[in-house]
Amino acid sequence: MRIGFFTDSYFPEIDGVTYTIDLWREELERKGHEVFVVYPDGDYDPGEREIPVRSLPNPFYGGYRIPTFRRPSTLPELDVVHCHGPAPIGILGRYYAWRHDLPSVYTHHTPLEEYFHQNVKRESIAALLARAYLPWENAFLESFDVVTASTERIDRDVDHVKLPVGIDMEFFEPTEERWYPDRTVIGYSGRLSPEKNVDEILRVAEELPEYDFVVVGEGPFRERLERCAPANVELRDFLEREELPVFYSSIDVFVTASTADTLGLSTLEANACGTPVAAADVPPFDRTIGVDNGERFEYGDLEAMATAIETCLETDRNPRAAVERYSMHHTLNRLEGLYRDVSPAGDPPHAESDSRPPSRRETEEPPSAAGRDLD
Repeated sequence: MRIGFFTDSYFPEIDGVTYTIDLWREELERKGHEVFVVYPDGDYDPGEREIPVRSLPNPFYGGYRIPTFRRPSTLPELDVVHCHGPAPIGILGRYYAWRHDLPSVYTHHTPLEEYFHQNVKRESIAALLARAYLPWENAFLESFDVVTASTERIDRDVDHVKLPVGIDMEFFEPTEERWYPDRTVIGYSGRLSPEKNVDEILRVAEELPEYDFVVVGEGPFRERLERCAPANVELRDFLEREELPVFYSSIDVFVTASTADTLGLSTLEANACGTPVAAADVPPFDRTIGVDNGERFEYGDLEAMATAIETCLETDRNPRAAVERYSMHHTLNRLEGLYRDVSPAGDPPHAESDSRPPSRRETEEPPSAAGRDLD
């Protein structure tokens, strides 16, 4: 099949969405599909089947860009459209699917309303923005044939299929190499942005001066974190993907206070490398982190956070076994099945063409947000 990924998060910016798209693309192409990625241009040289859209710097969120325009007629012929967000590139993908009568799939990665609460100083304004935004996103998601999400709960009024983004269990596994053989190290890897609440890690580091903390990542809060970091916290740049298994295997506990994750991919990657996780007791961690692979703490409770970290240090468990169910092998097989279900082009050679139920694209009008003639 010829599959189009439409995303507003892509290289050179590194985040969970970028990693997921890159990994899904690699695995799908290994299975014989062609995957095209449409993304906002930036300081990145596109490779084969990577299609940039002209964009401008985002003044509200450093590192990300605001797409301007690309004529849908300049995009390649596709069999299925898969959108990875509700921003301009996602809207472009939905319009392209409607214009060419193609099946469309949407993956919910990020609860964008959390960004309002984290980045708008006045809570009343943030709440107003969220109330205005959510009905629009619900309507947008309803226009797709299939909506997927990593967990059962996505706080959206749409039917969806549970499809974890998946872990490459062959890549993320315990390594013999250790970077910190003679130290007890608590680690974090991810974007340094408001919704990740990395400042909570700095606070708990002050409460636990007997341990070293290593924070890996880039983002708009990095300079602020560097100014506030206590002596036992080291901030490192983003690691190359090849180095992540060694980092996860080298630390004794992975800690996160994020309140805006849909799966928390880095936490499960750390588990796959044999490292327990201390996470805030909020979605999705209330479903993904338990006694088999870590501990949870009440967000904002510094004492509970410190206790969760120390319990992880003191308790024997097998985190890798606990996350086998999130294996990429299971995810990609399920994803291929979804593509076949919504796309006649993806049916097996002898499948009956009328064996599938009619999809939304055959029974509904396109959403007004994506229905303008842009050609």
